[in-house]
Amino acid sequence: MNGNDEAPASTRPEAGSHGVELHQQLAIRGGAPVRRSPWPTYDKGAVHVCREDEEAAIRAIRSHLYFRYDHRNESETECGQFEAELCRYFGTRHALAVSSGTAALALAIMGAAVPPGALVACPGFTFVATPSAIVLAGCRPFLVEVDDDLRMDLDDLRRRWRPEIKAILVVHMRGFAADVAALAAFAAEMGVPLIEDAVPALGAELDGRKLGTFGVAGAFSTQSDKALNCGEGGFLVTDDSTLFGRAVALSGAYEGRLRRHFPGTEPPVDGLTLPLLSLRMDEIRAALLRAELTRLPQRLALFHRNYAQVSGALADLPGIAVRNPVAPGAYLGEAFVFRVPGGDAGWFTRALRAEGIDARNIGADDDLNVRAFWNWRFMYDDTDPARIRATLPRTARLLAETVDVPLSSSLTPDDCDQLIRAVRKVAAALPPAPAGSGSSTPEPVGVEPVRA
Repeated sequence: MNGNDEAPASTRPEAGSHGVELHQQLAIRGGAPVRRSPWPTYDKGAVHVCREDEEAAIRAIRSHLYFRYDHRNESETECGQFEAELCRYFGTRHALAVSSGTAALALAIMGAAVPPGALVACPGFTFVATPSAIVLAGCRPFLVEVDDDLRMDLDDLRRRWRPEIKAILVVHMRGFAADVAALAAFAAEMGVPLIEDAVPALGAELDGRKLGTFGVAGAFSTQSDKALNCGEGGFLVTDDSTLFGRAVALSGAYEGRLRRHFPGTEPPVDGLTLPLLSLRMDEIRAALLRAELTRLPQRLALFHRNYAQVSGALADLPGIAVRNPVAPGAYLGEAFVFRVPGGDAGWFTRALRAEGIDARNIGADDDLNVRAFWNWRFMYDDTDPARIRATLPRTARLLAETVDVPLSSSLTPDDCDQLIRAVRKVAAALPPAPAGSGSSTPEPVGVEPVRA
């Protein structure tokens, strides 16, 4: 059974298990687990927040000035200062703090003037917020296959290109950089904007350049499990003043407040020609994020330290395929993602959980995981997951093989060592992959997304 439930384990024999001591037996088969304390994750409070960050938020609360547009100059508000600091960090001309990463994505699409009803290409492996943001912007998602390392497949996009596609939304999923330079070149060739969903990759770089700065705009989240965390929130960065002006007006800069974002110059757009969507960030969140931003390099270093320890120890482990970066170091490091080619990733996931490691089989058929495209039912005039999977067969197969383990920046080297031991312990119990498991993937068939 392929899934994340706690169903009885497979009855397959464990190689060399006769006479093995209890602590070497899999916990799912009655042995002692590698780890007994909870695996640190954001929903258990394992977040990178310091006393100085808390004090910054309290200071904003005590000011009684919670709305970003008040009597002060823009440069004096928490939101305004946060945006200025983001511009310096990313090296961009503009930044806009908003209510969520989804809002930032939708505003980037609308700010780029992608026509309503147009198709926007995005990868088949992403969080549901990506296609949802496309829908929020009045457009239609066009899903593209991913490659063996779960990145948007440019060859598939080129092969299935349609003139109705008016933008490409690339995703740096689970903190790993997409091949964004190649996609940017292709977008330029097709004459459409490239927008980066860098929501899961805040602070990651590709060849020394920060993700989110390769396209016309980059969107980020500051939700609880992100590199900057204020519970909810997000922001976009761009060098395009017209895109920025449209996004500011749409986000909720009404009655002349748009001018505050263009001191000394006239805004490049008329805010009265655009609807007001009220997607602003508040002062309390901005204050918390400003304080956290000062320690972002420290947190990024912890992510990289932990990921290097885990991936380095498991890169050549038989039975699993660790996700490869598009370039050395081109990842955030907040998740350890690997595939079990030809094996039962659901069983592997359950066995890891029994060893005390939080893990998820992304493509489990008994899990309503919204990172699996067949669970985006709002996009389809079909309720059969099998027929929806058939529209992107390669992506569906790869996600069925994929195991995801969250790596909090609060992990210690001992925590990472326990993860390494647990993965090795479970992998040692895997039987050889069946013959023919690496066969080629059939062409997409069946259902096309039809709903806007």
